[in-house]
This record gives sequence, structure tokens and C-alpha cells, in this order.
Amino acid sequence: MASPSLLPRPSIQAIRTAVQLNAHLAVLNHLGPTFNVRSASGKSNNESKKKKKTRNAFLTPDLKQADQYSLCDAIRYIQAFEVGQPSKSPKYDLAVRLRTLKNGPVVRNRVRLPHAVDTSTRICVICAPDSPAAAAAARAGASVIGEETVFDAVKEGKIDFDRCLCHLESSQKLNKSGIARILGPRGLMPSQKYGTVVEDVEAGVKNLIGGSQYREKQGVIRLAIGQLGFTPEELSRNIKTFMTAIKRDMAVIGDNVSKEIHEVVLSSTHAPGFSLNGDFRSSTSPTTQELSAF
Repeated sequence: MASPSLLPRPSIQAIRTAVQLNAHLAVLNHLGPTFNVRSASGKSNNESKKKKKTRNAFLTPDLKQADQYSLCDAIRYIQAFEVGQPSKSPKYDLAVRLRTLKNGPVVRNRVRLPHAVDTSTRICVICAPDSPAAAAAARAGASVIGEETVFDAVKEGKIDFDRCLCHLESSQKLNKSGIARILGPRGLMPSQKYGTVVEDVEAGVKNLIGGSQYREKQGVIRLAIGQLGFTPEELSRNIKTFMTAIKRDMAVIGDNVSKEIHEVVLSSTHAPGFSLNGDFRSSTSPTTQELSAF
């Protein structure tokens, strides 16, 4: 057996490695069996086994301690934020928050408010220029009326309208005109599927001018509900019409789908949102005449 003096001396690196190993073992012995070894991701073995609970419904705020306002009070505060702004430029916006599932069907439709918010929509009606339908379209407020003149203008790139209707008797001429490839990508091509090929032209034009589209997005339905110059009574009628339409849409979705209205918030272009409590006015609200004078 070789004497100790003849054995090779360990290197300094080997001594450091042994010291570090002994230190690690001492720490492990001190922590005991409850010590969790972590993986390269930084998570312990126990943590990696836990599954995250996913929420299947959108979050809704607790309204028990929330400040809520009558419609007239909300209008008063919003008007204070809109001082100095043109009365036709800012608009009242309504946000309806729903208690609903994330992966369920959404509410979407079109509503004709009693008091139109945007009256600048330019309507084109494709019909015979000397027909009763043309007279009805002009009476209802259509800005572009005709058949061949409309077809030629569209082919030349002159599209001076925002929405397009077609009288039922002119639908064949429309299909043969070849303007579908121009109006189709712009969403302007009349179609029976979307109710833009009509027999009653006057009613169709009025519906487009006063109509507003809405769609549920992440549990909230938003709509421009009125101009800032509307009276409280006009705004109230628009809100009631909109809420009735939403309730009707939720009722026809199906019995297996749970959708409930949780909160209604009124805001404007430059003002924050005010949660409504369902009352028209409170005991401290200003008179409707004062609010109408904005």
C-alpha cells in the first residue's frame, strides 16, 4: 500500500467542488423532506401539478357599494364635462354589461331608435327614376336615386352614398349591371339576405337613416344612444327602445343560454361613465327644462 505522501494531491478546483457539495448537502438535510425541488422553469414539482382554474364567464363589478345615478343626474354631470364642445359633435354612449359566458352566442342586431343619432347617412335607392318607388325614396330622404345613372357612376368610381337599397322590381337589372364586384367588397351591394332588396322603399330608407347596429363584445354591448342636444325625455325614449331590443334578442337566443343585464353605464365623447340606477330623476336632479337648455 502506498504511503499517504505518495498519493496525488487533489487540485484546488476539486477541493472547491467538494466544499460546495458538502454545503448543498447540509442545506438539504436542514430543510428536510418538505423541500420542493424546482425545475428549470422555476416551478416546483408540486406547483406544476396544479392546474390553473379558468374563468368561463366575464367579470362583473360588484354594484352593492357602487355609486349609481338617475338619468337626469348623469346627464347633468356629463354636460359639465362637455362644456365648450359643439352640441352635435359629442354623443351620448350607452354600455350594457351582461352576465354571460365567454364561449356562448353573442347578441347582435339592428335597432331603429325613436330619435336618430346620425342623420348624415347618405342613402342610394336603385329603382326606376320615374316610378312611384323613386318618389317614395325621395320623400323618405334618399340622396341618390336611379338605375342606369347609378350603375354608370359606380363603374366610374363615383360612390356618393353610405348605404344602398334596391327596389324589388329593379333587382334583375342590378344583377346584370356588373357592379357587384365593386359594391360587394365595400359592403354596399343590396341583397335579399340582408334585407336591402325591398318592396317598400320608403320604410327601408327610414329604417336605414334612423337605424343603428350593435354587437356584444366581451360581455358588453355599446351604442351611440343620443346627441348631446337631446332632451332627457328623448334620451330616455332611446334608452328604453334599446334596452327592449336587447332583452328581446336575449330571449330568442335559447333557454339553455344564460344572459342577464348586470349594469347600464351612460357616458359621452369627453366624459367618463356613470352607472344608471334605473330612475329618470332624483329629488335633487335639475329640471328637464334646465338640462334641455345645454
